Amino acid sequence: MKPFYPLRTIQAKLVVMVLLLILIALQLIGVYFISTMKSSLINNFTDTLNKQAQLLSSLVGSTLAEQDKSGTEQEGGNSDLVIQLVRNLVNVSGAETQAIDASGRVLAASSEEHQSFVGRKNTSLLVSRALQGISDNSEEIIDTDNVRKKVIVKPAMDGGRIYGAVYIVASMEDLYDTMERVNRIFVTGMLLALGLTALLGILIAGTITQPIKALTRQVTAVAEGRFEERVPVLGNDEIGHLSTAFNEMTERLSEALSINEEEKEKLSSILSNMSDGVLATDEIGRVIVANRRANAMLGIAEIEGKTVSECLDIDKMLIAETLRGTESTMLIQRPPTQGDEHLVFRVTLTPIRRRDKGVVGAIAVLHDVTESEKLEQSRREFVANVSHELRTPLTTIKSYAEALDDGALSEPPLAERFVGVIRSETERMIRLVTDLLHLSRFDSRQSQLRRQMTDVSEMIEDVVDRFSLQLRQKAITAKVQVDPGLQKAWLDRDGIDQVLDNVVSNAIKYTLDGGSIDLSAKWDESGQLSIAVKDTGIGIPRKDLDRIFERFYRVDKARSRSMGGTGLGLSIAREIVRAHGGHIALDSEPGHGTIVTITLPATQEGSELA
Repeated sequence: MKPFYPLRTIQAKLVVMVLLLILIALQLIGVYFISTMKSSLINNFTDTLNKQAQLLSSLVGSTLAEQDKSGTEQEGGNSDLVIQLVRNLVNVSGAETQAIDASGRVLAASSEEHQSFVGRKNTSLLVSRALQGISDNSEEIIDTDNVRKKVIVKPAMDGGRIYGAVYIVASMEDLYDTMERVNRIFVTGMLLALGLTALLGILIAGTITQPIKALTRQVTAVAEGRFEERVPVLGNDEIGHLSTAFNEMTERLSEALSINEEEKEKLSSILSNMSDGVLATDEIGRVIVANRRANAMLGIAEIEGKTVSECLDIDKMLIAETLRGTESTMLIQRPPTQGDEHLVFRVTLTPIRRRDKGVVGAIAVLHDVTESEKLEQSRREFVANVSHELRTPLTTIKSYAEALDDGALSEPPLAERFVGVIRSETERMIRLVTDLLHLSRFDSRQSQLRRQMTDVSEMIEDVVDRFSLQLRQKAITAKVQVDPGLQKAWLDRDGIDQVLDNVVSNAIKYTLDGGSIDLSAKWDESGQLSIAVKDTGIGIPRKDLDRIFERFYRVDKARSRSMGGTGLGLSIAREIVRAHGGHIALDSEPGHGTIVTITLPATQEGSELA
């Protein structure tokens, strides 16, 4: 439960602040007003009492002067006159008046209860001062009844001679009662004013705090991700301007977040569909983001949470260097696993920098370079194979040429045989160069197909006729089977003849004596022309099937070379079939023969670049 603080709200603070200001103002006004009124009442009371005391002292002085002049026979009459003056002249309520002679003896008293003072001497200091001729004699006293009184004593003079004094004591109780009533009225008015001020303060403060509360609710809504709400604009004052500005800020923030989310989705989509693998790490090298390509390349289902060194199987120091701000690149090979091939990929490690914190992580980009490495390897093998294929006949030609030069020309039978070998090796090099040029034209897309209406049955029969001599030499039976519905097709006759010649030639080479070769042609289920060459030869191992169409690749290198092959026949056949828009497939098992299937699409008459 939260503690309760009365002044925690702005509304309460505003109300209390206004009340305190009003209270301080009223207090200042009250103190000034009451003190001024008190001084005024006391001064008026004192002035009135002084005037009456002055009047009475003059009359008493003249009366006592006459008594002194006339002698004692008139003493009783003058005393009565003094008593009448004392009792009737002073009209201040509750005032006690005494007439005192020159010796300080009380001659008359105004109140009945103080008649016992008559004839006694008044020993008051103020009386003594008055009898000495001092006219300003006054003081405030508090009697035994706890009543504040004003005492004024005036000398009774006549002709500059002091004959006595007038002693007046007036109660100030009514004056202070009046002050008390005024104080109560002021306090009552102040309380009413504070109550009304508090009510008005609550109402006025509400006009300020309600928009602030609305702003607070909107801020909370924005913090929770709800941007559709708006703050009501209730006026054209500062709070109204603030509400308008906040609504504009909310709208712009919503647009900015929408753009940010859109960019985030784009980046996520790009990251997910990149052909390169991407790993992002935190400041300690632990993977926090990985795309699908990285999972596939590394063969790890759950990468997040592991370190980059574990995922890539590299030294931790490389990652440490990257997290210190050093970029690096390396080649990593992933050994083949079950069902996967050997992969080679280039890893680029780049630090992630933040302006205020430095390096906060690293990015590892995995680029699959398996194909490029294979191409580079194929290029190296191609150069090596071409060099080897050319060096062998050139060496033979050089040897026989030197033998002829050394005297073999003088022996016609030997010279004729040497010249035949030179001619044979020369033709072999010519075939090799021709095949290479043929492949080069296909690679540069400069070879042009010339399609024509071709009788498929006749074309296959011609192939068998061209190899009839080799077939008879090895007692191989050739069988041709063409679908009755297949008569003619649009083909580059020369190109397909070359493909069939290469395939049939290989079938004859690797089929033992007494074997058989079946040639068939038909329209397959997809409407394409399918030509199959099936033999009963020695077959091809499974491990060599994927590379059988590579250039210069031979299953049995020694035997193939001895049979006069260049290792380019099947590569040329594949390029010709591809130029037709078809494909060539080979299926074989060792000891059970080989089936080569050529599939060509049905096209219209014309020619196009291969």
